[in-house]
Amino acid sequence: MAITFDETPALPEDAPEATLVGRAWLPGPVPGPAVVAVREDALWDLSPRAPTMSDLLEEADAVALARSAPAARVGSLEEVIANSRWDRRDPSRPFLLAPIDLQAIKAAGVTFVRSLVERLVEERAQGDVRRVAEVRSRLEELIGGELSGIRPGSPEAMCLKEHLQAEGAWSQYLEVGIGPDAEIFTKAQPMSAVGHGSLIGIHPRSVWNNPEPELVLVADSRGRARAATLGNDVNLRDFEGRSALLLGRAKDNNASCAIGPFLRLFDESFGLEEARRLEIRLEVAGEDGFHLSAVSSMREISRDPGELLAQTASATHQYPDGFALFCGTMFAPTRDRDRPGEGFTHHVGDLVVIRAPELGGLANRVAHCDRIPPWTFGSRALMHNLAARGLLGARGQ
Repeated sequence: MAITFDETPALPEDAPEATLVGRAWLPGPVPGPAVVAVREDALWDLSPRAPTMSDLLEEADAVALARSAPAARVGSLEEVIANSRWDRRDPSRPFLLAPIDLQAIKAAGVTFVRSLVERLVEERAQGDVRRVAEVRSRLEELIGGELSGIRPGSPEAMCLKEHLQAEGAWSQYLEVGIGPDAEIFTKAQPMSAVGHGSLIGIHPRSVWNNPEPELVLVADSRGRARAATLGNDVNLRDFEGRSALLLGRAKDNNASCAIGPFLRLFDESFGLEEARRLEIRLEVAGEDGFHLSAVSSMREISRDPGELLAQTASATHQYPDGFALFCGTMFAPTRDRDRPGEGFTHHVGDLVVIRAPELGGLANRVAHCDRIPPWTFGSRALMHNLAARGLLGARGQ
């Protein structure tokens, strides 16, 4: 039986031990976003101490602030989560937002062998879903299990590169999949991500697309991972397959980036080592009765998350407001949905649920991105809003 939004556990299984923070839209004389902490069964407003999530993650002891700083009660967790659902949202009551704000939203591509093969399928099919089965079969004959166990940038990887080049099978995706340099790209703009319960967008001209359930690491301005959460890197396989230069069009559309529900701050109970062992489950439930379930294991990632962080922020590139990094996915759906050989693609109305026991559950409904309310509240609006609420300069007070 497919899971529903109301059945999706938003909190981790060990929630009493977890340090959880997020963002919520608060009503009032000047309504606006607030940084909130989960304390027992309620949300508490941290805005007077941390006006933005970027501010909170710059704190030397963000965990202590989240757990014990004086704060006003926003509302019960149950009520706020229920009011976050796309079709039941009452703007006069608090609801969840994506748990990041000023951070750059970056993503690492081709970090799992299974997804690498599917990128090769997209490239050789040139975005034509009718050629998928034939192309996948030829690729499996050519490279088989040669990519399994290869460490990117290693001497073995370079030998394999030479072999595949000699066979005329080299690809830009293989370059970032097993070469020394990871693919790090901008997934979406700061402030554009949607949160738990919101609609997610696919381009109305796309006929081959899919969700990408991923671990998202959230780093401070020094590039240090301070928290983890779940993300959906919604992808248009037909657009990217036609040309890698359409990556921005394939990835960055209205509501095409979902993050949440909360950030789990790194503390004594959870850190980067635990994140490396996550099992991320995806479920898609369609209004047509279609149901798909899959699991992505972080143990199978080909580039360690620490390496991905280091390749994102370094002496050659800084992020003064921090960044959120999608670590990639091994999920590449091949199960046919509409016609034999064409694999999976979204239908409008699909419910997408991404879960991990340590991070909770992120649920969103699929719609065309031009039918979702447009993104209008960006960084400039945030600054004006914080000023109107008397919160600019509030950090550390």
